[in-house]
Formats: sequence, C-alpha cells, structure tokens
Amino acid sequence: MKILLDRRSPDPVYRQIRDRISRLIQSGTLQPGDRLPSIRTLAAAARVNKLTVIEAYGVLEADGLVYARAGSGYFVSTPTHPLIQGTSKFAPRQEVVVPEQGEMSYFDLYMASVQAHHQGEISVFSSGFPYLSDADMLQRIARRALRHVDETLFNYALPQGQEPLRKQIVQLLIQQGLDISPDDLIITSGSMQGLSLVMNYCVQPGDWVIVENPTYHGALAILQNLGARVIGIPMTNEGINLDLLAQYLHSHRPRLIYTISTLHNPTGLTTSQAHRQQLSALANQYQCRVLEDNAYEGLSFAAVPPPLKALDQADHVIYVGTFSKTLMPGLRVGYLVVTGQDYSRLLERKLLQDLGTSTAAQSIVSEFLASGYYRRHMTQLRNHNLLGRNAMLTLLEQHFPAEASWTMPEGGLFLWVKLPDGLPMQLICSEAAAEKIMVTPGSTFFPNQQGYPAMRLNFSYPVDAIERGVAILGKIIKRHL
Repeated sequence: MKILLDRRSPDPVYRQIRDRISRLIQSGTLQPGDRLPSIRTLAAAARVNKLTVIEAYGVLEADGLVYARAGSGYFVSTPTHPLIQGTSKFAPRQEVVVPEQGEMSYFDLYMASVQAHHQGEISVFSSGFPYLSDADMLQRIARRALRHVDETLFNYALPQGQEPLRKQIVQLLIQQGLDISPDDLIITSGSMQGLSLVMNYCVQPGDWVIVENPTYHGALAILQNLGARVIGIPMTNEGINLDLLAQYLHSHRPRLIYTISTLHNPTGLTTSQAHRQQLSALANQYQCRVLEDNAYEGLSFAAVPPPLKALDQADHVIYVGTFSKTLMPGLRVGYLVVTGQDYSRLLERKLLQDLGTSTAAQSIVSEFLASGYYRRHMTQLRNHNLLGRNAMLTLLEQHFPAEASWTMPEGGLFLWVKLPDGLPMQLICSEAAAEKIMVTPGSTFFPNQQGYPAMRLNFSYPVDAIERGVAILGKIIKRHL
C-alpha cells in the first residue's frame, strides 16, 4: 500500500494516513475482511514512526472502519447496521417559556431512576445511563490501573487533575477540532460538578439565563437552586430557535447561555456548522458567556462539526465533557475546557469544593485511554446504540399513534417523542411502571415543567427490551387518546 504524504501540510501525518486508508475503504478498493499492512511494514513504507501508524489505525478503529484481531493485525470491518433514512416529523410549537420561580423535584426523579436500575427487573427507558457492554474488560482495565499503586494515589492530587490524563483528553479534543493545551483543562467529578462550578461562578440570584426548551433537567435544577431567572427558548428540528434567541439576548441581556450542541439532551439533535457559527456570533455580539455541555459527543454515529468552543475567539465559551456516558457513570470523571482569566478563578472554586477529583478514578480513565481499549470500546458502544436506535425508530412507527412525532438522532443514548396535547402523562407513566417500564413525563425537561406532552426514551437497551417497552408504551398511549 502506497501512502503519499505532504510533509508541509498542517494536517498531522497520522490523519493523512487515516484519510488515505479511509478513502480506499469507502471506494471499495479495500474490501471487508482485507488485512491492512502491519504497523512495521506501513511505517517503513511511509517513512514514519510506528507510533504514527498506531495512531492512524487507532482512529480508523474508532471510526468503525477497521478492527484489530489479536496476534493477526488490523482488518477492514464489515459495514454495521445502516442509518435509517427519512425525515423527522418533529416540529414543536415555538413558544418561549419565562416561568415564575417554582419547585422542581430533580432529587426525587434521580433517586427513583437509580433505585430502579439497582432493582434490575425494571426497564428504565427514561434514564440517561449508558449500556454496560463489556463488564469483564472494564474490570480488568480498572484492576490494571490500580495495580501500579504508588504515592500518587495516597496523596492529594492537583486540583486541575493529573497531568497525564489531561494530556490524553487534549488529544481526544484536538481530533474534535479544539485547539487547546493541558493547561486549559480542569478535571471534575463528572460533568454535573462542572456545570455547577460554572453556573455558580457566572450566575447571581436574579440573573437571566437562556436555556434550550427542553433541556437537561439537572442543569435546570442547579439554576433554580441559584435563584436564576430562566428563559426557555424553543428547539426546532435544527436546534435552538436563533431568531428568538437574538430577540431575548437583546431584550433581557442574560448572563449565560446554556446549550448542548451535539446530541442534545433530551432531543438527541445535533446542530450544523452554520447554526453553531450563528449562535457564536450572537453570543459575541451581546458579550454573553456560553456553557457548552457535550456529555454525549463521543457517542455520535457520524462526524460532527467542531464544538462552539472551537469558534471561541474571546474566551466566552466554557466546554464540559465527561466519561460517565462512555465508560462508567460510577467513575465520576469529567472535565472543563476553560481559556482566559476564567481558568484560575474556576480552579480556585474547584479546590475549595473538593480539593481534587479522585486520583483512583483518574488513573482508571487514564489506563483506558493509554491501553487503546477506549477506542475499541467506543466503536462497540456506538454499534450497539445504532442497532438499538434503528430498532426503536422502526417500533415507534409500528406501535405509537400517528399523531406522535419524534427526533432521529445520529448518536447518543435517546430520542425525544412529542405526544398529542391533553394526554394524562402522570397516569401513563404510572401504568407503564406497573408493567415494569419506567418513563418520566417530558415536562421534567422544561423550565418549571411548562412544556408539551413528551417522553425521552433510551435506546441503548438490548433490542428485545426495546421491543417490549415500545409495544407496551404504545398500547397505553393509544388507550388514553
């Protein structure tokens, strides 16, 4: 295999190798099952370091184009389940929600979801928990990380996190289009701590904050606890309504925009490059900080545009990520990307809150990344989720009423179903619980629960569980129409 490299190109050499092999696979020149050149052979032919080839093969594996066979090398993958073609009918009414202060039972909802998971026999379709695909491998990697115990695990860590892990995360984020260094990262105890740190830093009681409508209910709970005044700008099928966003930026001058640009929670939508550029321009125009929460970005089935943070020239955007949705929720390892003067101030707040994130948990995540298993695990996880998503979309067509509409996410864990007005959602959820199917009303994801009837459904379950759950929910909903 001949690989032509442009040594003067700003594109890294490993990406050039990846792109060349990717084109050979996409064109059919390389067929499923074909063996790629060995690492040593390709390194010699391309006159590059073996580590460069390993990196290129690793990215191809993460893309699902090749797979590694122990002792035999790398082979071209068989195409996985295709994306279902079609256009989403999701078109909610475009109403801005500016609620009065109210109560929200995020604590009760979270506790009910966790307890249901521990019971085992209940399918928790309303949750944002990922599917546990390979518990044995996860345990082996964790044991390997803790086997090399040294004084690092017995002492306080740097509040910004272990340097090796920050360097590894930077390599992942560079591939997503961010131009950052390890000194721009703060390791957090999951993304929830990151959201809390930033919101507490940026927002004072009575400040206006713009959120997408619907949005992540955990973020709404933090803002409510802060005494913020929330403006819920409705989602279209393309993302937040930018015309309404511009209107309320002008009229209310909010302190913060909270947005989920990739695999939005709860709708699963991913915004386009043009949408991101317009949102970024509006935030710059009105000098408004942006909190970009991309907890599910690594679970995308296809390439996504660079995050809003990649467009940030004025240090207005703070980016939040996590490994809770890709590895293990119980590890509680997330991270903030912060540039400019906000970094030291947020780092001081992190120190005062917990001194530092668990060194054991950081070491386990670092071992996953260093071992190369993380890329293989992500490929398996995306393939599993793709199968579940396709099954759920097909089953929704079969079992849900014609008046319902839903999103068609290109990754993540869940999709969003909009239901006809007037349905008794609490009663529907209670009847589903009696059938050991747990869902929560979609109103949970709206400011002060002021929203249309809807459901967030997790498609990371095995297909047989999805078949049973969607059939039962469809029957209950039709009964109440």
